[in-house]
Amino acid sequence: MKTPAQPTVEPPVGISIEGRDGEARAGTLRTPHGSVPTPTFMPVGTKGTVKGLDRGELREIGAGVVLGNTYHLYFRPGAQIVREAGGLHGFTGWDGPMLTDSGGYQVFSLAKTREIGERGVRFASVYDGSKHEFTPERATRVQEDLGADIAMVLDECPPANASREYHAASLERTARWAERCRETHGRSDQALFGIVQGGLFPDLRKRSLRLTTELDFPGYAVGGLSVGESREEMLGTLGLTAPLLPPEKPRYFMGIGDPVGILEVIGLGVDMFDCVLPTRLARHGSALTVNGRVNLRNARFRRDFGPIDEECDCRTCAGYSRAYLAHLVREDELLGHRLVTLHNVRFVTKLCEEARRHILDRDFYGWAGWWTERYTGGSAGKVEKG
Repeated sequence: MKTPAQPTVEPPVGISIEGRDGEARAGTLRTPHGSVPTPTFMPVGTKGTVKGLDRGELREIGAGVVLGNTYHLYFRPGAQIVREAGGLHGFTGWDGPMLTDSGGYQVFSLAKTREIGERGVRFASVYDGSKHEFTPERATRVQEDLGADIAMVLDECPPANASREYHAASLERTARWAERCRETHGRSDQALFGIVQGGLFPDLRKRSLRLTTELDFPGYAVGGLSVGESREEMLGTLGLTAPLLPPEKPRYFMGIGDPVGILEVIGLGVDMFDCVLPTRLARHGSALTVNGRVNLRNARFRRDFGPIDEECDCRTCAGYSRAYLAHLVREDELLGHRLVTLHNVRFVTKLCEEARRHILDRDFYGWAGWWTERYTGGSAGKVEKG
């Protein structure tokens, strides 16, 4: 007797591609908490908040997916408390899509206080020095408690200058960890994404890609970049990796937030990306404009009564002058940091909206080259067509 075919289970997160220009893609990311047009910049809410902005402001400026940091939320307030509150959505009140990392980046950044082995990574808390361990199983279960729409496998992110031998061994371990994460993960309303490593070595990248895609995750991230390599090396490696990822699944680049970099990775086929740069710049008094960054602490803004950026549609630019914002920033007033943060995040989300429109019009690369030249004053190379 023939066994009845099992029904196909639709993954909780997916992407539909609606237009292409070269490698650049415009689509819609589907999640349990709503759909997001892509390409999309994802603001980072390390401890459950995008610094300085409330959820209404995030909606106002076009944020789609908001990130949370598993490492920090594991310590404070603790995954159990977040789970009791209904996950990060219930705890924070944000009703849109969310993504949590796995703590893998902290494996890289906290190198002096951690120890990596096949079982996982042991490390000391940055808060009180207490000893902890993240295994693939634990990192996965913590993210299930946090309840974001997208969780990430536990990976190791070696520094760019690590030896070929180290990268080769590391990517194999990351692949084994990814399989353990996949076996552990059981939350049907959450997607677990794989991560491709391999450093700057093309053959290692291809091996990591093959090992990771064989596990058939619903989405993939390109990791191990923006960790000390040159911009040329980063783009070359991404340009090799991204086009080889499954075209029907979301592509995530971990850690890019400068406007030129955003356009460059979009041009190489990335759908989603994140970075703390726009919010960090704001806290230091720097604002993004179509003509480049401006430091509002500069004396020349004391009597500049125009907006940060005349082309920006955010509330900050509509209602506050550079002179007033410069005063707030110099006096270290909280309102100044909030208003510049709102502008900077809107600046990059609006840039993604414009990029999407030009991909659909199939003139992305020409527009991106013109935009980049204006932003840099002609000091940067053009965005290459993938």
